[in-house]
Amino acid sequence: MRYLFEDYAFDPDRRELHRGADVVSIAPQVFDLLDYLIRNRERVVSKDDLINAVWNGRSVSDAALTTRLNAARCAIGDSGEKQRLIKTLPRKGLRFVGQVREAREVAGPNPGDAPESAPAVPDKPSIAVLPFANMSGDPEQEYFADGMVEEITTALSQFKWLFVIARNSSFTFKSKAVDIKEVGRRLGVRYVLEGAVRKASGKVRITCQLIEAATGAHIWADRFERDMTDIFALQDDVTLAVVSAIQPKLFQAEIAIATQRRPEDLTAYNFFLRAIQQPHPLTREGLAEALRLVQRALELDPGFAWAAALAGACHTENVVRNYAIDPQFERKEAVRLMRLALSLDDGDPDTLASAALISALLVGDCETEIEMSDRAVKLNPNSYRAWHCRGWVYKIAGQPEETIRSFERAMRMSPVDPQLYTAFTGMGFAFIELRRFDEAMVAGKKALRQNPGYPGPYRCLASALAHLGRDAEAREAAARAVEVDPAFTISAWIARSQLSKNANLMIEGFRKAGLPE
Repeated sequence: MRYLFEDYAFDPDRRELHRGADVVSIAPQVFDLLDYLIRNRERVVSKDDLINAVWNGRSVSDAALTTRLNAARCAIGDSGEKQRLIKTLPRKGLRFVGQVREAREVAGPNPGDAPESAPAVPDKPSIAVLPFANMSGDPEQEYFADGMVEEITTALSQFKWLFVIARNSSFTFKSKAVDIKEVGRRLGVRYVLEGAVRKASGKVRITCQLIEAATGAHIWADRFERDMTDIFALQDDVTLAVVSAIQPKLFQAEIAIATQRRPEDLTAYNFFLRAIQQPHPLTREGLAEALRLVQRALELDPGFAWAAALAGACHTENVVRNYAIDPQFERKEAVRLMRLALSLDDGDPDTLASAALISALLVGDCETEIEMSDRAVKLNPNSYRAWHCRGWVYKIAGQPEETIRSFERAMRMSPVDPQLYTAFTGMGFAFIELRRFDEAMVAGKKALRQNPGYPGPYRCLASALAHLGRDAEAREAAARAVEVDPAFTISAWIARSQLSKNANLMIEGFRKAGLPE
């Protein structure tokens, strides 16, 4: 079922809003609010109705509700002043007053029957996981293969930036020879994951291929072999391996597409992708360019929660790395953007994770920050970003064991992540507070091998080596730390953020190594 009004098409099943041929970027909760208003357009909807439907009855401030309502109006070309489509009735509630037509898409009885019109490919990355082929010749393995596909589909669906076709649609292609380009056209997706399962001699082998539907080009392929013991544990293990492998590949492919677009064709999501793919994201210049791009994304879509969170993170990095010309302004701006992101979508794991880290670095409300980071990994246990941010949140909260566990989990999610050096650095800091100085030294060296221009690992090494009594090496690491970050002083590092909280041994090591006060 699709709802048509003015030049918009609202598709609840595909969770898409189209204006003509273009997909309108819209936050999940804003989409849910619009969905509820359109479905209940014959009556006035109260504030309590909306809260129960969209927020499951949770406590929601009037400001948060107003922000999402404004974003919904903005998405459909309306405003609080005009109220052409969404009307506010004082002391009563809201009503969708636009003229709506309902349209049903009737597909053919099998994938070979061409529908009247193929669905448009969403602006954000979209994927269908096709049924895996059972190569074992054993009908019993059909259940395992189907279960594998369901697990992968569910895991991918937890990434809110990814549009995933539901199992029921994907399984219409089961046991049929398919043309990937036709699958992409019929389902309206940019990528297709296909695979095969073979069992022999107590082992199971699973092969997977990620394909760009329009061209048929293979983006990624791999093979996984495991002992056939506990089936559920096996499915979990392979699901984690597959999702961890293809999620960054999808993101890289989307960034490449955004880079190739003409400036006049760029959407808010394209600007966001360009911002996060800055080649030197933690340099002064890289952060300035990322901020410029993400602010452009927010201008195009004020309700874009991820963009608000990224802008807040950029301001936070400017403060923490001593790049800020006006640190007080950047602190306030970071916290403002963090709160804006949460008001737009506090149910998105990546938004929650970013907000928790910004707050941990600049606010220092440990109980709230731990709650947010724990909720982020619960919402998406396969998110590298959620686990990575959780590691730093727990580091600042003074729980080094949980810090290390979080970073280890993040590394398992994305073992070749280009920013893994920050996770190694965080682990090194935690090892120092646990007096595991040898392990801190190893972690610091791993971080340096990945990015020798990043100052954190030198500080980690300077402190760990000083505690180990290796004074000459500690002074050498301290000298390199100052060379990379000439403005560094211990007092300024303490004042910049909450990172120094619960870092007594770290600071003691700084002083032993001769870092400037």
